[in-house]
Amino acid sequence: MASSFRIVMHETSENLHLRLIGDFDGSSAFELLEVLKDRAHAVKKVFIQTSGLGEVHPFGQGVFEKRASELREELQKIHFTGDKAELVSPDQSLCL
Repeated sequence: MASSFRIVMHETSENLHLRLIGDFDGSSAFELLEVLKDRAHAVKKVFIQTSGLGEVHPFGQGVFEKRASELREELQKIHFTGDKAELVSPDQSLCL
């Protein structure tokens, strides 16, 4: 895991806000996927803020893109924001 990576969460009854901080590598991708699997089903929308990311490693991108299909219907309620949104998002249509 990238030692500098963390996820800051804020959840309301309708939305989950995740702020990604640090470097995004393969372990970071798995950590984000686990949070989404655990929490996305209970909210209407998920916003993932990527501006706090440093380096986005190609391996992290690949892991997240390949495993995002595990999120099934939750994937459509996820929105990526920030200057690294297009690097992290498995689908450009999910970027705001």
